[in-house]
Amino acid sequence: MANRVWDALRTPFWVGRIVGIVGAVTLASAVLPSLRDRTEVINQLVPDVFPAAAATGSAAVGLILIVLSRALRRGKHRAWLLATVLAGLAVLLHLLKGLDVEEATLSLAVFVLLLASRRRFTARPDPRSLSRLVAVLVLGTLFATVLGWLWLTLDADGQAPGTSTGDRIAHAFLGLMGISGPVEFLDQGDSDHAAVALVVLGASVLVVAVLVGLAPAGGPHPLAPDEKTRLHALVDRWGGIDSLSYFALRDDRSVIFSATGKSAITYRVVGTVSLAAGDPLGDPEAWPGAIGAWLTEAREFGWVPAVLAAGERGAEAFHRAGLDALELGDEAILHVSDFTLDGRSMRGVRQAVSRCARAGLTVDCHRVADLDDDTLATVRARADEWRDGEVERGFSMALGRFGDRADEQAVVVLCHDAEGVLRGLLHFVPWGTEGLSLDLMRRDRESENGIVEQMVATLMAEATTLGVKRVSLNFAVFRSVFARGDRLGAGPVLRVWRSVLLWASRFWQIESLYRANAKYQPEWVPRFVCFRSSADLPRVGVAALRAEAFLVAPTWVQRFVRS
Repeated sequence: MANRVWDALRTPFWVGRIVGIVGAVTLASAVLPSLRDRTEVINQLVPDVFPAAAATGSAAVGLILIVLSRALRRGKHRAWLLATVLAGLAVLLHLLKGLDVEEATLSLAVFVLLLASRRRFTARPDPRSLSRLVAVLVLGTLFATVLGWLWLTLDADGQAPGTSTGDRIAHAFLGLMGISGPVEFLDQGDSDHAAVALVVLGASVLVVAVLVGLAPAGGPHPLAPDEKTRLHALVDRWGGIDSLSYFALRDDRSVIFSATGKSAITYRVVGTVSLAAGDPLGDPEAWPGAIGAWLTEAREFGWVPAVLAAGERGAEAFHRAGLDALELGDEAILHVSDFTLDGRSMRGVRQAVSRCARAGLTVDCHRVADLDDDTLATVRARADEWRDGEVERGFSMALGRFGDRADEQAVVVLCHDAEGVLRGLLHFVPWGTEGLSLDLMRRDRESENGIVEQMVATLMAEATTLGVKRVSLNFAVFRSVFARGDRLGAGPVLRVWRSVLLWASRFWQIESLYRANAKYQPEWVPRFVCFRSSADLPRVGVAALRAEAFLVAPTWVQRFVRS
């Protein structure tokens, strides 16, 4: 039993949590005053400046340990190395700042735990990031200034009467850089203590920034021209297997190939999650090689691997590689040979098409290669105008660009009113040589109701002339819950789950997407989310929402990161 507990404590998960707790204790101990009798003893043993420097150093060590705890949970080797050094340093600092034996013993225990856990921390540091470095410098300086101000406020003895909060804040900020601030001290010794303490705090911020700046420059990167060429070759040959294959050519994804080059996975690192989408590209027999290479890279960097919207064949391949799979929803597939507007089930679509035709709306379909530059520019401008907000949503089933000449085989469905004004458009990317997959759906909000149904029906009518046999429409998340949750005999769990999704549909188009697809009587094809363990699902869920642009940082934050 004891051995099992010891083994569990040495895992990155528990080591990270313990280090975070010890960091918080260290930070609190540095801010709170030491016991007077112990302080008198230490002042007799070392110069006066040492306790002040040790107290500030403890605050910095505690703060850094809290920050490192997250990287430790991901098994980062560099975080382990820095945490081990800081834990050992904390033992000395606790003793110097006031003979805090209890905190020193706790830090020593963590130091021993870190040494015993060495083999568990092998993950490489994340690739170098300018935005991360800027964030460390800005936020680190802010935190250090707040800590300095708090220290000057709690230890105000020796400061001249009338010292204001603003004076202390300015003194703390300037002191980080070794510059004397506006606070006046009655004793030169108190002034020296404050100067040394603030310089130590500033140096701590600089050390962390240097460590971030020294991270390796390699790792995931936007698709290079030669990688795009190789990916296009795989999509051209094997793209008919998965309707999402063409979306692997998004500009914001990275790629990793199998050793043979016959298969590949495109992905994006969102936070600490390496997020892929759809099935692997290329020869299915070579999929295990690409999956293995992707999982190895995720393990080396301490990322959580996850896949959005994998098909059944892809989900099975990921499952064989060690990932779990959970059905996420269903994709709506229309087959040209079976599609018809006749019948009672298609009455709503048929009426919508007739209503738009009477209103004078007309629809035509074009390959992007057949549109001239002026028409393409006009369509792009209208698409941007109709977009709901500034953010372009989508990741797993969206290309992220529209009207690019590189996508010449994509199909654009355009709807004009009787005056020739563009009122709506659909954009489809190739699904192999005989299929299309919906990428973009935009319409003028003042246009006739039913315009989307008219565009879909016209595309299906003209599909044969385009050489198209099947069309993939939108993806319906948790489609089966809506389909079965309101039926007679549905269980209480299913009904509650349906109620939760209906509530969530107030904020995101969950139910409406299902209803919009269901009216065409499509074939429903299941899609899966693949993940390493259930404990990773919260992080995977947040990463997916961020990638799909449902969780978006405020505009000022985005500008700060891009600058």
